[in-house]
Amino acid sequence: MKNGLILKISCPDQPGVVAKIAGYISDHNGNLVEFNQFTDREKERFFARVEIDAENLEVDLDTFVNGFEALGKSLKADYTFRKLPYLMKTAILVTKTDHCLNDLLWRTQLGEMPIEITSIIGNRTDCQEIAEKAGIPFHFIEMDGEKKEAGFKKISQITKEEGVELVVLARFMQIMPEWFCDAYRGSMINIHHSFLPAFIGANPYRKAYERSVKYIGATCHYVTGDLDAGPIIEQEVSRIQHFHSVKDLVRLGRDCERTALARGIRLHVHERTIIDDNRAITFPD
Repeated sequence: MKNGLILKISCPDQPGVVAKIAGYISDHNGNLVEFNQFTDREKERFFARVEIDAENLEVDLDTFVNGFEALGKSLKADYTFRKLPYLMKTAILVTKTDHCLNDLLWRTQLGEMPIEITSIIGNRTDCQEIAEKAGIPFHFIEMDGEKKEAGFKKISQITKEEGVELVVLARFMQIMPEWFCDAYRGSMINIHHSFLPAFIGANPYRKAYERSVKYIGATCHYVTGDLDAGPIIEQEVSRIQHFHSVKDLVRLGRDCERTALARGIRLHVHERTIIDDNRAITFPD
């Protein structure tokens, strides 16, 4: 992959904003690979993802990035740069269920996503063998009863030591404490079935079957202190037929979870999401 930059920016909508950003890049002999933009008419706010080929830049990358500050201030913008190429250090948290974990390991091996899985962390040992076969460190953290808070502190210690940028909850069946959510705000992704809030608690697929639901699905979202209420990144649905059993619903639900989680992570690690209050603005790839 060529050297480059990804710019994510949001600012009040205003005349000439695209020209000003493109002009800054052109003035430094950068080449636009992608300029994906969106204007929220209700909020009068502008969002964009800009990918820049930096091979022929007249200055080094740090000088280019630092020099953008003056334009950013004039636009009253919030913005970030990501240097290309990169691997985003990622920790995967699991409990017993392994379908999402296996899918992410497979996609990572295929090179679909620029991530480096630093470790797999579980509050059960069910997924340990999978991690070991993949050559990835597995950390078993006891979290039952009074050990829960200490367990989360241990997880936090591990992710800090590994320099983790993204935490993925791949069917990690624990409620994240608010302080951990704050530490990884906008950098922690979860997956769950999309029955919520209709069928809460145990056996949601049985409850859905008994109500003859016509669609089931999964929701991939950023984790916040409000349980399962963070900005939604991606969703997937599957049509249910009258002949489908509860087992069929579970099977289709697993497929939805794998697909939605993989798409959500892909959007995040390719810097294609911008969080705006409780929404996730997503630019498709």
